[in-house]
Amino acid sequence: MNSPFTGIYPAFYACYDEQGAISPRRCAALAEHLERMGVQGLYLNGSSGECIYLDVEERMQVLESVMDAVGGRIKVICHVACNNTRDSRRLAAHAERLGVDAIAAIPPIYFHLPEEAIAAYWNDISAAAPHTPFIIYNIPQLAGVALTLPLLRTMLRNPMVRGVKNSSMPTQDIQMFKTAGGTDFTVFNGPDEQYIGGRIMGADAGIGGTYAAMPELFLRAEALLRRGDLAAAQAVQFHINEIIYALCSARGNMYAVIKAVLAQRHGLALGGVREPLMNLQPGDEQAVARCCHLIDSAVLAAQRYDDRPGPAGAAKEDRA
Repeated sequence: MNSPFTGIYPAFYACYDEQGAISPRRCAALAEHLERMGVQGLYLNGSSGECIYLDVEERMQVLESVMDAVGGRIKVICHVACNNTRDSRRLAAHAERLGVDAIAAIPPIYFHLPEEAIAAYWNDISAAAPHTPFIIYNIPQLAGVALTLPLLRTMLRNPMVRGVKNSSMPTQDIQMFKTAGGTDFTVFNGPDEQYIGGRIMGADAGIGGTYAAMPELFLRAEALLRRGDLAAAQAVQFHINEIIYALCSARGNMYAVIKAVLAQRHGLALGGVREPLMNLQPGDEQAVARCCHLIDSAVLAAQRYDDRPGPAGAAKEDRA
């Protein structure tokens, strides 16, 4: 692979203090924890970071805290899109000043704009960070508009457009975007439930909202895939999917559940979620406990693949 971005990039969570304000200390603690777990990078201020519920200054604060904690040691991609060009450009310029490895942006939401307006929006954002790679974020189920091949080809005229974070469900989209962009073009798999499928279809790396809850499992799946042990990688993916279903089983928002899981498994106090997202509701403690149990059990189950013989020529250091 020729992409500069490979491996596992957890989507970073907004970390709040007891009053519901962004906590730089807790942001740093989460970033340092994920670095210790061995991830290749972080994706900040996206959907999992509750970006549409944070103001511009808060999003800058999150990025500053993470860059102070882990910048230069692991890659940092910062999502900078707001629902207006001016604020998006401000975030893009700020991210470039801090030295991020790439910026990313969804298309404008609410109004259904023509593709020429979407291209102008993305290019205007990119121009505010002219030396930083730009990643298109394709998430049609939430943005209300999908990245098309004609729009991608238009964007490829901008030399700083270096990849797509693809969160559409068809894995075929990964193949099409990778083919259009070329071998040096990065495509990130978005849907966590199909990480292995997306990688097989040509994704170079993954960015996901549940990675930070169980990074050891996604890292193990990636290592097994690189080793050529598809059956074992598939088995780990199936464990991951069972956990994702459990994370979505509570009445509270999934990210509230994940933050509770991180508190129980790793002692990380990250706060709740910002309204109108729902925090944990009475009875959700059982769902949190089940998720912790499933993750612990899956980690133990995945360890048995360490002793499986790999394909001929597989290097021992490739094993998770």
